[in-house]
Amino acid sequence: MQRIPEQTIEQIRTSNDVVDVISEYVQLTKRGRNWFGLCPFHGEQTPSFSVSQDKQIFHCFGCGAGGNAITFVMDIDNLSFQEAVSKLGSRVGIDIDIEPQTSESPKVSKDEVRMKEAHTFAMNYYHHLLLNTEEGEKALFYLEERGFSRELIEQYRIGWSLPKWDALTNLLERKGFNLVEMAQCGLVIQKENKNEYFDRFRERIMFPVHDEAGHVIAFSGRVLNTESQDAKYMNSPESLIFQKSKVLYHLDVSRPIIRKKQKVIVMEGFMDVIAAAKAGIMNTVATMGTSLTMEHIHKLKRLTDNVTLCYDGDAAGLEAAKRAAQLLVKNKIKTEVAILPNQMDPDDFIQQNGAEAFEKQIINRPQAYLAFMMMVARRNKNFQFENDTLQYVQEVLEHFVGNTSPVEQDLYIRQLSKETNISSEAIIQQFRKIEGRSIKQNTRQQPNTPPVTQNMTVSRKMRQAIDQAEKLLLAHMLNEVDIVDRLHQEHGLHIFIHDSYEAIFVRLIGFYDTYPQGDKHRFLEILEDIDLRKLVMAATLTERDPEHASEEVSDCLRQIDKHRIEIQIQEKMHESREAEKSLDMTRALMLAKQIIELKKSLSAM
Repeated sequence: MQRIPEQTIEQIRTSNDVVDVISEYVQLTKRGRNWFGLCPFHGEQTPSFSVSQDKQIFHCFGCGAGGNAITFVMDIDNLSFQEAVSKLGSRVGIDIDIEPQTSESPKVSKDEVRMKEAHTFAMNYYHHLLLNTEEGEKALFYLEERGFSRELIEQYRIGWSLPKWDALTNLLERKGFNLVEMAQCGLVIQKENKNEYFDRFRERIMFPVHDEAGHVIAFSGRVLNTESQDAKYMNSPESLIFQKSKVLYHLDVSRPIIRKKQKVIVMEGFMDVIAAAKAGIMNTVATMGTSLTMEHIHKLKRLTDNVTLCYDGDAAGLEAAKRAAQLLVKNKIKTEVAILPNQMDPDDFIQQNGAEAFEKQIINRPQAYLAFMMMVARRNKNFQFENDTLQYVQEVLEHFVGNTSPVEQDLYIRQLSKETNISSEAIIQQFRKIEGRSIKQNTRQQPNTPPVTQNMTVSRKMRQAIDQAEKLLLAHMLNEVDIVDRLHQEHGLHIFIHDSYEAIFVRLIGFYDTYPQGDKHRFLEILEDIDLRKLVMAATLTERDPEHASEEVSDCLRQIDKHRIEIQIQEKMHESREAEKSLDMTRALMLAKQIIELKKSLSAM
């Protein structure tokens, strides 16, 4: 992609006031010289998100997020730098011609770009067939009968694939796409042992699947004739651009709504999400034919800590919700479960009861995690049988461990007692036993760590000192190019203790080669890693004394050196104890001498 001129970047940045840009996403209130609101990057009740109009930056004192107008749009909309600049440019009447597929990341291969381009072409082709041809009329009528408005069909770019074997294949080949690549990404299928290809999707209603950035990466095709022997739904196979364990359907659309509402509704399938959209509920995502994974959870945790699961109401749906709920709670996410009655799925419920009932009766009245787990454990159990009763109590109490407050324990233990006719005292005793076993097991599983040589107060003070020293040192580096050059020449690359600060230092060296005058805004924009940007913002806001920069830098370096020696002393004291245990007195004596020398050097600093 052609690089955006620096002059244009600067013009777009200065033409977009950071308060105006952020106000489109966050409700801001002026207090003193700055503006404040609820942080869109993490859930909070008290505003800690500050925007400075004077400095044209934002910073959250809660989660550490920060940057300028361009990095805000990058993070909030999950855009590349070029895409964010283009979006802000359009906002002020400066048009930039970019290709979103190639601006996604320098790590994206040409194969991936071409595969996404082919999927976009296929989506537009299928969509045209549905809306503008006689062949698509039957499918369009079916969708309209199912409550799909023309607006919804266009919003989700729903389409129709012809019954012909090679309609899309021939089009792709004429457009110059490599059919080997098209087979690898699942749009076509290669005949066995032959250099011939045919369409994967034929005579199906086509639902495109997008990644977080909005690029088409897969399809799910539904048969129109349900009496057919073919599978009701056919999904694209996994490929270079489509991995089910990482994809959350609808996240590209729902991300800003999830941030605003600070809650996400996770559903079992993409059709459930579209059904919810028909009901006006947009903060939804769905997995693509797989259980909830850690990759999914990491994506959700960047947006919110509140999840409502809305899976099918049948036995399989309840079991899937149970597994997902346990994984979410294990990862410290507040989890509730919306229960659908009579083994329904969301689409069935909305068809029978209407959109308003779905929102009021299902989505707005979820069960708390423990109440749901009790309901699932209660299924198929007869409390007239002792084994069923004991198994039920055991299952429920195991869910209590680590997941309940004293108030919740009291509430649910009373409920357990009432359900099973077992006294609360006996249930509490059993819970204490289970809790004790869990604590012992966790203790055994914890890895052995070297003994702490200093008391906790000293260790905490030492950590605070090194954190402040590294932050202040980075603050001076961000403001004075000469300091970076001098320290690089004198100390090489290994100045900082923490790897993240060292990573920033390495990037600063390269950045100052290109921008010898320095530019903190531009440096923030080239940092792809959000966590590194947080450290840079924290350093930017750190008070320093420019008139005594040399003395402050020297003091920071001295603090860092002292910390390194402290670490060496602790390591050698641990090694010395191990040597004494193994009766290697020669090594123990050598280590003791080294410890004495290190302590002398420490006291001399």
